[in-house]
Amino acid sequence: MTSDAQPHEVRDVVGIGFGPSNLAMAIAVHEHNRRHPEQPVDALFLERQPSFGWHRGMLIDDATMQVSFLKDLVTMRDPSSDFSFLCYLRDRDRLVEFINHKTMFPLRTEFHDYFEWAAARVTDQVRYGAEVVSVRPVEVDGEVAHFDVIAKDADGLISTVRARNVLIGTGLRPRLPADAVPSDRVWHNIELMHRVGDLARSEPHRVLVVGSGQSGAEAVAELHSALPGTQVCAVFARYGYAPADDSPFANRIFDPRAVDHFHGASAEVKQMLLDYHRNTNYSVVDMDLIEELYRREYREKVTGRKRLDIRIASRVTYTRETDEAVYATVEFLPTGETEVLECDAVVYATGFRPADPFDLLGRAAAVCERDAAGLPVVGRDYRVRTAANVTAGIYLQGAEHSHGLTATLLSATAVRVGEILDSILHGSPDEAPVEQVALPQRVAIS
Repeated sequence: MTSDAQPHEVRDVVGIGFGPSNLAMAIAVHEHNRRHPEQPVDALFLERQPSFGWHRGMLIDDATMQVSFLKDLVTMRDPSSDFSFLCYLRDRDRLVEFINHKTMFPLRTEFHDYFEWAAARVTDQVRYGAEVVSVRPVEVDGEVAHFDVIAKDADGLISTVRARNVLIGTGLRPRLPADAVPSDRVWHNIELMHRVGDLARSEPHRVLVVGSGQSGAEAVAELHSALPGTQVCAVFARYGYAPADDSPFANRIFDPRAVDHFHGASAEVKQMLLDYHRNTNYSVVDMDLIEELYRREYREKVTGRKRLDIRIASRVTYTRETDEAVYATVEFLPTGETEVLECDAVVYATGFRPADPFDLLGRAAAVCERDAAGLPVVGRDYRVRTAANVTAGIYLQGAEHSHGLTATLLSATAVRVGEILDSILHGSPDEAPVEQVALPQRVAIS
């Protein structure tokens, strides 16, 4: 085993993953170091991909962002930052044209280019091609003041980085039904743009898309456009795609102050707020896209050539793959009637799930406090509560259960990383104990 961690080489922060959240943190560290050279923060981010990439398989050419460009990597934290989306546009010589466009919602491909532009300016903080496999507490005289972050590169070589603080920002994982078996014909929509070219060359007869949310509707529209000779079948349990609630009052759930309210609320109120406002983000579709798909479906009814087959109030109950096709049994829920569809591909637009931080932490999970549901207890400053003998910090980006809907979204990213950096620099504020914490006060590391 090789090691980067010598006793005198300890990073202030080691970030795991380098998606938009940890990219925003790298920018915050860069700007802090530029303004306060007397108090620099030594940060390193480990990313398993060979270069920056944010859901590249979902970068449909005409798909737009669902959040305002002002909720970029920095503006909500520091409107004067030169890492803003507007500064990116100026650098790309498109600022005037964007203003004339009169939109708050850029193309998703453009926002990805903005992320890459920002990531290229902080490459000194990133090690690509490094997959973190575990985190180990380092105990000296009964105190855990550091963590060793173990990573492997593309050749399987192991390296170790020692950290005073670990920041987990690994994003979300594709969610598939329990009985779905991924293959060349069965895949999650996160692979859409990687697969659509080969799919078009195979001249498929029918493609099935499962899911009623934004990504499902986008997949249906893209496949319907890219495969002009193919029937595109959409299956979901509702009678139609549900519109997203992006009204001004509902959007307050994404305000920074809403995180304060959510974090301090009881478990019952937290669940109530999540349930009330899921239609701002989950299983909902932009109204423009809903209307476009309806126009396409109606146009095909008029012309008599039906390629867009939307199966409402239905569900896929069983799939069987052969060498030639995937056979999907679709049930119409009101009557229970079933039909077997022969498909060349089945695309599951069934959303995402948060990564389990305890799986990633390995032995370090033993020093973390858990709530009654077995989830990490996370302070308002995003620091995971640990045993009394642990002075090193573990911070978590993406803790929806403790910080609400914004925890996994771009809306509060800039503010969130500012709060985390402030906690790293000045310490975690005292908080009242959480009930039903399943951990002793001191943990010895064997």
